[in-house]
Amino acid sequence: MRIGFDAKRLFNNFTGLGNYSRFVVKSLQDHTHGNEYFLYTPKRKHYPGVEAISSNAHTQTITPSALYKITGTSSLWRSWGISLEASIKSIEVFHGLSQELPLGLPRRVKKIVTVHDLIFLRYPELYKRIDAKIYESKVAKACEIADQIIAISQQTADDLKTFLNVSPSRIKVIYQGCHQQFRQKVSTLDLEQVRSKHKMPSEYLLNVGTLEKRKNVMLAVRALGLLKDQLRLSLVIVGRETAYKQDVVQEATRVGVLDQLIFLHNVAFHDLPAIYQGASIFLYPSFFEGFGIPIVEAIESGVPVISSKGSCFEEAGGPDSIYIDPAQPVDLAEQILKVMLDIPKRQSMISCGKEYVKRFEPNRIADELMKVYAGVS
Repeated sequence: MRIGFDAKRLFNNFTGLGNYSRFVVKSLQDHTHGNEYFLYTPKRKHYPGVEAISSNAHTQTITPSALYKITGTSSLWRSWGISLEASIKSIEVFHGLSQELPLGLPRRVKKIVTVHDLIFLRYPELYKRIDAKIYESKVAKACEIADQIIAISQQTADDLKTFLNVSPSRIKVIYQGCHQQFRQKVSTLDLEQVRSKHKMPSEYLLNVGTLEKRKNVMLAVRALGLLKDQLRLSLVIVGRETAYKQDVVQEATRVGVLDQLIFLHNVAFHDLPAIYQGASIFLYPSFFEGFGIPIVEAIESGVPVISSKGSCFEEAGGPDSIYIDPAQPVDLAEQILKVMLDIPKRQSMISCGKEYVKRFEPNRIADELMKVYAGVS
């Protein structure tokens, strides 16, 4: 099968949407046979994880002609010009990996789009009005022209029905997995080197995600303040810095735990497995996500997870992770203590969690994707 992808995020984004795009294409390359892949991107950054995908013998990368680049209209190429590329004439499936599809694709080409979340519709107050409108317009149009829509969680599937009135028959839930490096045990030496590099203690709580209000690291800070000094661990916060960090710092100062917060920004991707594996507990008290891939990364790393009730978090973490009210720091503080002090509970969370996340392994995801591409229900 000849499959085209909107690969802008694959080449240029090194967080959520980019990780998903690379995971999908790499899973198909590694676990299916007889396919040819066409990666359409307005530009490309050189990055080790990207090069391994684009250099595959069965994969071609297509970028805009010089005219688009000279005139600064590469974004138009992604929205419309892709459909005029000569290679489009030969593909059978086009998959928009990040909530968009180019206009004008031939009718005979099967059109698939992945929708990650509709947070901009559920919580529009978190976005600039113009940005929310643009996101809504793009995803609504993609869902209109798609033959099949992939939702990365049941939560997203439900939101597609609620906010965009998409028929359930056109939606298929296919989860995403994490990079294979999180499944590989980090050596003691590498663990110590990463710990020393980032000035982390031997025991710590961990949170990973952009520092923004929706992800609610403030709850972890307040819970930390409720713990007795002798039971209080440092909290390592990994993620892109935003203005919200100042709110977190002010609250940490108020509750007396600022000296136990360790902020890590711009962390190299290859350091993340060691950072995860060195943690005592992973905290993910977000209010809402499309899926919550850091939960899967933590479980694959052998770390017990405490996340939030509601949204998609139980889909990602399974029945043996712990879920708390994201508005109640007392609830989180109590569960942190439980996991720290109840060793059998902790071990059960880790072993059962690893069994649960097998459903996100790349071979299973690749098989489900191929069934969608082939039109097999």
